[in-house]
Amino acid sequence: MTVTQTRPLSATEAIETRRSIRNFVQEPLDQNDLREILRLASLAPSAWNAQTWRFAVVQDPQLKERLQEAAYGQGQITNAPAVIVVYSDMEDTLQTVEETAHPGMGEQGRTGQRQTFDRVFGAQEEAQRGQWGLAQANIAFGFLMVAARGLGYDTVPMLGFDPAKVREILGLPAHVQFAGLLPVGKRAEEGFPHHRHSVDRIAKFY
Repeated sequence: MTVTQTRPLSATEAIETRRSIRNFVQEPLDQNDLREILRLASLAPSAWNAQTWRFAVVQDPQLKERLQEAAYGQGQITNAPAVIVVYSDMEDTLQTVEETAHPGMGEQGRTGQRQTFDRVFGAQEEAQRGQWGLAQANIAFGFLMVAARGLGYDTVPMLGFDPAKVREILGLPAHVQFAGLLPVGKRAEEGFPHHRHSVDRIAKFY
Protein backbone atom coordinates (compact mmCIF):
# COMPACT_ATOMS: atom_id res chain seq x y z
CA MET A 1 0.00 0.00 0.00
CA THR A 2 1.34 3.44 -0.89
CA VAL A 3 1.11 6.39 1.47
CA THR A 4 -0.08 9.67 -0.01
CA GLN A 5 2.34 12.48 0.71
CA THR A 6 0.52 15.62 1.80
CA ARG A 7 3.40 18.09 1.77
CA PRO A 8 6.76 18.50 0.04
CA LEU A 9 9.64 17.11 2.04
CA SER A 10 12.36 19.41 3.31
CA ALA A 11 15.74 19.10 1.62
CA THR A 12 17.02 17.16 4.64
CA GLU A 13 14.04 14.80 4.59
CA ALA A 14 14.35 14.26 0.85
CA ILE A 15 18.04 13.39 1.09
CA GLU A 16 17.64 11.15 4.13
CA THR A 17 14.66 9.20 2.73
CA ARG A 18 15.97 8.83 -0.82
CA ARG A 19 16.51 5.21 -1.83
CA SER A 20 17.52 3.55 -5.07
CA ILE A 21 14.19 2.02 -6.10
CA ARG A 22 13.83 -0.47 -8.94
CA ASN A 23 10.23 -1.57 -8.43
CA PHE A 24 7.58 1.10 -8.91
CA VAL A 25 3.82 1.41 -8.41
CA GLN A 26 2.17 0.84 -11.78
CA GLU A 27 0.45 4.17 -12.30
CA PRO A 28 1.17 7.16 -14.54
CA LEU A 29 3.05 10.13 -13.13
CA ASP A 30 1.12 13.27 -12.36
CA GLN A 31 2.27 15.49 -15.23
CA ASN A 32 2.19 18.64 -13.13
CA ASP A 33 4.47 16.98 -10.59
CA LEU A 34 6.75 15.82 -13.38
CA ARG A 35 7.10 19.32 -14.76
CA GLU A 36 7.73 20.70 -11.28
CA ILE A 37 10.50 18.15 -10.71
CA LEU A 38 12.13 19.29 -13.94
CA ARG A 39 11.68 22.95 -13.01
CA LEU A 40 13.35 22.42 -9.65
CA ALA A 41 16.21 20.50 -11.24
CA SER A 42 16.71 23.35 -13.71
CA LEU A 43 17.51 25.63 -10.77
CA ALA A 44 20.81 23.80 -10.29
CA PRO A 45 23.88 26.03 -10.47
CA SER A 46 26.34 25.95 -13.35
CA ALA A 47 29.53 27.80 -14.16
CA TRP A 48 28.74 31.06 -16.02
CA ASN A 49 25.08 29.99 -15.74
CA ALA A 50 25.71 27.82 -18.80
CA GLN A 51 22.82 25.41 -18.08
CA THR A 52 24.21 22.75 -20.40
CA TRP A 53 21.76 20.08 -19.16
CA ARG A 54 18.87 18.76 -21.19
CA PHE A 55 16.12 16.34 -20.17
CA ALA A 56 14.54 13.71 -22.44
CA VAL A 57 11.43 12.48 -20.64
CA VAL A 58 10.39 9.04 -21.87
CA GLN A 59 6.93 7.75 -20.95
CA ASP A 60 5.99 5.94 -24.17
CA PRO A 61 6.01 2.16 -23.44
CA GLN A 62 7.60 1.21 -26.76
CA LEU A 63 10.40 3.73 -26.35
CA LYS A 64 10.99 2.48 -22.81
CA GLU A 65 11.34 -1.06 -24.16
CA ARG A 66 14.00 0.13 -26.57
CA LEU A 67 15.77 2.02 -23.78
CA GLN A 68 15.71 -1.13 -21.68
CA GLU A 69 17.52 -2.98 -24.45
CA ALA A 70 20.11 -0.17 -24.59
CA ALA A 71 20.47 -0.51 -20.79
CA TYR A 72 21.38 -4.19 -21.04
CA GLY A 73 17.92 -5.40 -20.09
CA GLN A 74 17.65 -3.67 -16.70
CA GLY A 75 14.02 -4.02 -15.64
CA GLN A 76 13.61 -0.69 -13.84
CA ILE A 77 13.44 1.07 -17.21
CA THR A 78 10.09 -0.45 -18.19
CA ASN A 79 8.89 -0.83 -14.61
CA ALA A 80 9.01 2.92 -13.98
CA PRO A 81 6.23 5.13 -15.37
CA ALA A 82 8.83 7.58 -16.68
CA VAL A 83 12.53 7.63 -17.42
CA ILE A 84 14.37 10.94 -17.53
CA VAL A 85 17.46 10.87 -19.71
CA VAL A 86 19.81 13.59 -18.50
CA TYR A 87 22.35 14.73 -21.03
CA SER A 88 24.57 17.67 -21.83
CA ASP A 89 24.47 19.56 -25.12
CA MET A 90 27.43 21.90 -25.10
CA GLU A 91 27.09 22.70 -28.80
CA ASP A 92 23.54 23.97 -28.32
CA THR A 93 24.76 25.96 -25.34
CA LEU A 94 27.44 27.64 -27.45
CA GLN A 95 25.01 28.47 -30.24
CA THR A 96 22.50 30.09 -27.86
CA VAL A 97 24.79 31.32 -25.11
CA GLU A 98 23.28 34.83 -25.01
CA GLU A 99 20.12 33.27 -23.56
CA THR A 100 22.04 32.39 -20.38
CA ALA A 101 23.11 35.97 -19.61
CA HIS A 102 21.09 37.44 -16.75
CA PRO A 103 18.54 40.03 -17.98
CA GLY A 104 19.68 42.39 -15.26
CA MET A 105 23.05 42.70 -17.00
CA GLY A 106 21.46 44.10 -20.17
CA GLU A 107 22.96 43.99 -23.63
CA GLN A 108 26.45 44.34 -22.16
CA GLY A 109 25.91 41.10 -20.28
CA ARG A 110 24.75 39.28 -23.40
CA THR A 111 27.78 40.49 -25.32
CA GLY A 112 30.10 39.58 -22.48
CA GLN A 113 28.62 36.09 -22.22
CA ARG A 114 29.23 35.49 -25.91
CA GLN A 115 32.79 36.78 -25.74
CA THR A 116 33.60 34.68 -22.66
CA PHE A 117 32.35 31.42 -24.17
CA ASP A 118 33.96 32.05 -27.54
CA ARG A 119 37.28 32.80 -25.83
CA VAL A 120 37.22 29.83 -23.46
CA PHE A 121 35.68 27.14 -25.65
CA GLY A 122 36.04 28.31 -29.24
CA ALA A 123 39.44 26.69 -29.82
CA GLN A 124 38.68 23.50 -27.89
CA GLU A 125 37.85 20.19 -29.48
CA GLU A 126 34.18 19.24 -29.36
CA ALA A 127 34.85 16.35 -26.97
CA GLN A 128 36.88 18.52 -24.60
CA ARG A 129 34.25 21.20 -24.19
CA GLY A 130 31.64 18.45 -24.05
CA GLN A 131 33.29 17.11 -20.91
CA TRP A 132 33.04 20.54 -19.31
CA GLY A 133 29.37 20.68 -20.20
CA LEU A 134 28.83 17.21 -18.73
CA ALA A 135 30.28 18.34 -15.40
CA GLN A 136 27.54 20.97 -15.23
CA ALA A 137 24.82 18.44 -16.16
CA ASN A 138 25.97 16.12 -13.39
CA ILE A 139 25.01 18.81 -10.87
CA ALA A 140 21.49 18.95 -12.29
CA PHE A 141 21.31 15.13 -12.16
CA GLY A 142 21.78 15.28 -8.40
CA PHE A 143 19.22 18.06 -8.03
CA LEU A 144 16.76 15.99 -10.05
CA MET A 145 16.87 13.09 -7.59
CA VAL A 146 16.36 15.34 -4.58
CA ALA A 147 13.54 17.24 -6.32
CA ALA A 148 11.75 14.00 -7.17
CA ARG A 149 12.02 12.67 -3.64
CA GLY A 150 10.88 15.99 -2.22
CA LEU A 151 7.59 15.62 -4.11
CA GLY A 152 7.13 12.03 -2.98
CA TYR A 153 8.66 10.19 -5.93
CA ASP A 154 11.53 7.77 -6.12
CA THR A 155 14.38 7.19 -8.52
CA VAL A 156 17.41 5.06 -9.26
CA PRO A 157 20.40 6.62 -11.05
CA MET A 158 21.68 4.50 -13.92
CA LEU A 159 25.02 4.65 -15.72
CA GLY A 160 24.89 1.17 -17.23
CA PHE A 161 23.77 1.69 -20.83
CA ASP A 162 25.07 2.02 -24.37
CA PRO A 163 25.30 5.77 -25.09
CA ALA A 164 25.34 5.31 -28.86
CA LYS A 165 22.11 3.30 -28.75
CA VAL A 166 20.42 5.85 -26.49
CA ARG A 167 21.41 8.64 -28.88
CA GLU A 168 19.95 6.66 -31.77
CA ILE A 169 16.68 5.85 -29.95
CA LEU A 170 16.07 9.46 -28.96
CA GLY A 171 17.40 11.03 -32.15
CA LEU A 172 20.08 12.99 -30.32
CA PRO A 173 23.20 14.38 -32.01
CA ALA A 174 26.47 12.48 -31.68
CA HIS A 175 28.13 15.18 -29.56
CA VAL A 176 25.76 15.01 -26.56
CA GLN A 177 27.08 13.39 -23.40
CA PHE A 178 25.01 11.58 -20.79
CA ALA A 179 24.88 12.21 -17.06
CA GLY A 180 22.63 9.15 -16.70
CA LEU A 181 19.21 7.60 -16.97
CA LEU A 182 16.75 8.18 -14.14
CA PRO A 183 13.65 5.99 -13.78
CA VAL A 184 11.02 7.89 -11.75
CA GLY A 185 7.85 6.77 -9.98
CA LYS A 186 6.30 5.89 -6.62
CA ARG A 187 8.12 3.17 -4.74
CA ALA A 188 6.58 -0.29 -4.57
CA GLU A 189 9.40 -1.43 -2.28
CA GLU A 190 11.33 0.21 0.50
CA GLY A 191 14.80 -0.43 -0.83
CA PHE A 192 17.89 -0.77 1.30
CA PRO A 193 18.63 1.81 4.01
CA HIS A 194 21.70 3.98 3.57
CA HIS A 195 25.08 2.39 4.19
CA ARG A 196 27.67 5.15 3.92
CA HIS A 197 31.13 6.03 5.14
CA SER A 198 31.26 8.30 8.18
CA VAL A 199 32.13 11.94 7.67
CA ASP A 200 35.47 11.29 9.40
CA ARG A 201 36.24 8.60 6.82
CA ILE A 202 35.67 10.82 3.76
CA ALA A 203 36.51 14.35 4.94
CA LYS A 204 39.69 16.16 5.88
CA PHE A 205 39.47 19.46 7.70
CA TYR A 206 42.21 22.04 7.17
